[in-house]
Amino acid sequence: MHKFDLEGRRAVVTGAAEGFGRAITERFLDSGARVSLWDVDGERVAATASELAGRGTLHTAVVDVSSCEQVEAATRETLEAFSGIDILVANAGIAGPNHVTWEYPVEDWRKVIDVDLLSVFYCCRSVVPGMIDRKYGRIVTIASVAGKEGNPNASAYSAAKAGVVALTKSLGKELAQHDIAVNCITPAAAKTRIFDQITQAHVDFMLSRIPRGRFLEIEELASLATWLASEENSFSTGAVWDISGGRSVY
Repeated sequence: MHKFDLEGRRAVVTGAAEGFGRAITERFLDSGARVSLWDVDGERVAATASELAGRGTLHTAVVDVSSCEQVEAATRETLEAFSGIDILVANAGIAGPNHVTWEYPVEDWRKVIDVDLLSVFYCCRSVVPGMIDRKYGRIVTIASVAGKEGNPNASAYSAAKAGVVALTKSLGKELAQHDIAVNCITPAAAKTRIFDQITQAHVDFMLSRIPRGRFLEIEELASLATWLASEENSFSTGAVWDISGGRSVY
């Protein structure tokens, strides 16, 4: 495994207790970063931190990232622990239920937008000023190939992830003169606990669209995220990085 140089860097990973977030946290720790694990599930994030304690310096914050107030509080806690935030990975998200658009429950739609899109805005809004002051930062947002193509029976998720793509592009342009890179990853589906939220028919549909014929491995996404979060990524910003097994090629 290639080791990216994150020595001395201080990172926040949202949705860090499991899935993509945990894999990214592990890769960051192995690359020398200190990591603050943000997650809404207090028991799960505490267990993850305990399991990873021997791999590096960790901090945890129990935070609902769909709440601007909780995000701001978690940012303050992390700054007290680390004295700065160099890297943000906005990964937390939910799938939401599967419905055709005209039958999608309004409250479920709103929750998906709150968790998958507004949370990214809140996190960026909270950490960017400090990055500007320090004249350095790396932000990685986790969207989805659904945000490019629009999955049927998943309009809320698709719309939220499309919003994350557009937000990343806007923020990347705004911060291009500050040595703050902002990039988005659009993965195909991976077997994480998010599968518990969707129907088997939708799982089968997603697999059928991947030319490689398998789901993404979380470690594959973690590798890409770690490079994007490193100083080696000195030029790419406002970009959308596809990791979809050939499903999306634009």
